[in-house]
Amino acid sequence: MSEAHPQAEDRVTYVGHATALLELGGVRVLTDPVLRRHIGYLRRQSATPAATVGERLDVVLISHLHLDHLDLPSLRGIGHDVHLLVPRGIGPVLRRKGFRRVTEPVAGDGVRIGEEEAAEVVAVPAVHDGSRRPFGGPRAEPIGFEVRGTRRVYFAGDTDLYDEMTELAGDLDLALLPVWGWGPRLGAGHLDPAGAARAAALLRPRLAIPIHWGTLFPIGLARYGRELLERPPRDFAAAVASLAPEVQVTVLDPGQALSLSASVTRR
Repeated sequence: MSEAHPQAEDRVTYVGHATALLELGGVRVLTDPVLRRHIGYLRRQSATPAATVGERLDVVLISHLHLDHLDLPSLRGIGHDVHLLVPRGIGPVLRRKGFRRVTEPVAGDGVRIGEEEAAEVVAVPAVHDGSRRPFGGPRAEPIGFEVRGTRRVYFAGDTDLYDEMTELAGDLDLALLPVWGWGPRLGAGHLDPAGAARAAALLRPRLAIPIHWGTLFPIGLARYGRELLERPPRDFAAAVASLAPEVQVTVLDPGQALSLSASVTRR
């Protein structure tokens, strides 16, 4: 477990797809880790994440059971002792796989993390499919997460808009919002750039960073879908500028980091 350090720089790294590393006052939080070159027929279109991404983690957040969010080989690479926060219902499966620290919050539950429990993670609602596609198996209600530490951060996972999203507004430093997916089309329960911009307008964070884009694409289709690997975050930024001009948008390429201490000024 990492040591909390009050002088540590707050920063976020967009690792790729729905994976982001939050470093908040020395507390290290990793979201929906996909750290491999491929998942099934999906191939990574950006550099493989550095091994250091999965080191010294205080907690790993899993939003739902889809293979591009709950990737067992990536979790094994991080280690079986890492603390996992997962949707209720998948815990027994993960424990049988050898993971020893599994907590299953439902929306509204808070879990203290970090040295001297310096931060709190609160599960929040999400509107998305709860199955383990494409092979069936367990189901669990998807969730998002709010991280409360030296900064207040919302990680949406995968979700559509929902009424209670407005309850997260107010003194929110950062929103990590999905703006696309891994292929040429989006199904139900996803935000496209326009929908993610509406979410930003509801949430009113100081900073919004688009995620869930530019990382995975089906084998053989990437060269025909370059625009879908590159355009969604630009469309999102343009839509936010129109709908919620007070919200700063920063587009990070997969693997790129941003200092929150330097870039997010509290109102």
